Amino acid sequence: MADLSSRNPDWWRQAVVYQVYPRSFADADGDGLGDLRGVTQRLNHLATLGVDALWLSPFYPSELADGGYDVADPRDVDPRLGTLDDFDAMAAEAHRLGLKVVVDIVPNHTSHQHPWFQEALRAGPGSAARDRYVFRPGRGSHGELPPTDWQSVFGGSAWRRAPDGEWYLHLFAPEQPDLNWENEEVRADFRTTLRFWSDRGVDGFRVDVAHGLAKDLAEPLRDIGGIGATGEEALLRVAPGSHPYWDRDEVHEIYRDWRKIFDAYTPPRTAVAEAWVPDGRRALYARPDELGQAFNFEYLQAPWDADELRQVITGSLATARTVGASATWVLSNHDVVRHASRLLLPPGTDENAWLLAGGRAPAVDPEAGLRRARAATLLMLALPGSAYVYQGEELGLPEVADLPTQVLQDPIWEQTGHVRKGRDGCRVPLPWTPDGPSYGFGPGAAWLPQPESFASRAVAAQAGAEGSTLEFYRTALRLRRKLLEGETLTWTPGAPAGVLDFARTGTWRCVTNLTERPVALPPGEVLLASTPLAEAGSLPPDTTVWLG
Repeated sequence: MADLSSRNPDWWRQAVVYQVYPRSFADADGDGLGDLRGVTQRLNHLATLGVDALWLSPFYPSELADGGYDVADPRDVDPRLGTLDDFDAMAAEAHRLGLKVVVDIVPNHTSHQHPWFQEALRAGPGSAARDRYVFRPGRGSHGELPPTDWQSVFGGSAWRRAPDGEWYLHLFAPEQPDLNWENEEVRADFRTTLRFWSDRGVDGFRVDVAHGLAKDLAEPLRDIGGIGATGEEALLRVAPGSHPYWDRDEVHEIYRDWRKIFDAYTPPRTAVAEAWVPDGRRALYARPDELGQAFNFEYLQAPWDADELRQVITGSLATARTVGASATWVLSNHDVVRHASRLLLPPGTDENAWLLAGGRAPAVDPEAGLRRARAATLLMLALPGSAYVYQGEELGLPEVADLPTQVLQDPIWEQTGHVRKGRDGCRVPLPWTPDGPSYGFGPGAAWLPQPESFASRAVAAQAGAEGSTLEFYRTALRLRRKLLEGETLTWTPGAPAGVLDFARTGTWRCVTNLTERPVALPPGEVLLASTPLAEAGSLPPDTTVWLG
């Protein structure tokens, strides 16, 4: 059995971490927005589910220009979500229940409401206050053009002009000005932030946009030209570590500095990088003298295809092994279409076009999507390393693709001129009960409308119900904890085409049928199956089984 106790400093290596998006988890005060007291009241759900830790997405003061990732104060709680006392009570209750607490930190940028940025606007060009950010004069005869052709991840130019005519960099929304990590005051302030939360008992950190902090700010700033602005494909067109603002080699010096802080605590604080970089570069962030772990998005992005998944699994394990890290696996999060819908989209489907069509073109069969999602989850939970579970996937929630455009709040919708619908469909508040104005999310209506189908998927509707997705997750996580030994797998030779078959240390085995036809079930005791095995000796399509 894996040792995931507080006595083990390596608890994170094979942990199951549950991502809480606070504004959509539970609303205790009735304002329609989830809050920290709501999280505390529902922590027993996580303990009963059987996860090892919760990862809390940003809860800091924010105007929600980007769902909380525009942070006005990284050492406080948004008043709509609670207080620091509420955070302390939540952390204490989590620890009482045996759950670790991981918080999201946002080092690449602040909110434009941050006192530093407001000071920078007042101070003017050339000031020390502006040096904390990236301000530059514009091009053109009157400075009317952006300093470079750098593009925002959310669309459009990455530069916004200040009232006095200078321009500031924002790789995301204009309300999220990028920090200048060459400035020692920025580095020192973030050390203070890491200690602030570590001193409050936080066990680890998820590092947002970990690959974006270091930038080539040598004058003159260089255009990206044909390189491309965003995504891993842009990084493949340049020498490793040389892109003007993504995945630069200098970023690793920052994380080596942070590691000294993490290791000053007992047990050491953990960290995981959100770094959208090519596979060979991801391991650099996971080195033991840096963050220790990095999200592996290849599994999330892989199609439902046995050969491609096997290649991703093998490659990801090998990459992690090069630096002594454990692999990470994730199927859904707050930024992507939920996998109960995504996995059933035909190969090559434009997900944004699907969202714009309200999920009707192509139509996704909810039952078939859930069947495939459960198979993918049971496969993921059998893999060596840590698994990250996004709130609501244990209920089998699909993407809410048909949200009316008038309720959308993701800045992507406005910033792209209504061309990209954004990420609200995976952020719809959770259903806890099959009735009530927000299905138990809170005493009133939720900040995003929930579909009627959420009633049958509510926690109370599924708890104790044989065959429900919630009980399936509970069983899988309980069994996983008992079975885990070591961090290796062995592929079974001679597996049929379209079937993934591997053994884990401790003589248990995982088999997934990704074909459209039943295949022969290998011998062994069936410990758990993602869907009922109606015919003896047969493994149905889109089904994963654990054998003992």
